[in-house]
Amino acid sequence: MIIHLNEMVFYGYHGVHDEERKLGQRFVVSASLTTDPGLDSQIRHLDDTVDYTKVYADIKEIMESRQFHLLESCANTIADHLLQSFSLICSVDIRIQKPSVPIQGSLRSVEVQLHRERS
Repeated sequence: MIIHLNEMVFYGYHGVHDEERKLGQRFVVSASLTTDPGLDSQIRHLDDTVDYTKVYADIKEIMESRQFHLLESCANTIADHLLQSFSLICSVDIRIQKPSVPIQGSLRSVEVQLHRERS
């Protein structure tokens, strides 16, 4: 099974520049959580699967209570936390978009994407 949490919007204080970490900005996070397909047919109750309300709360906590200079560090922290906290997750894909990028030019956003599997 793959569980997708699409385009969660958080306000965070991440970035290389001091102004970004002082003023903050919006970040858009998507997470895809893969579970063991051999267990999919046995899902009957919430305890049999990944509680995505808890996943959302954990990602929100990381995005809004911590500061990262790099989106890559932020994505690594989220992936590591989810794999450590949710034993049913076999792999995660994390995408973090930064819509307001301090680049002189026209672009919609910058995005990092990370795939991590349980070791």
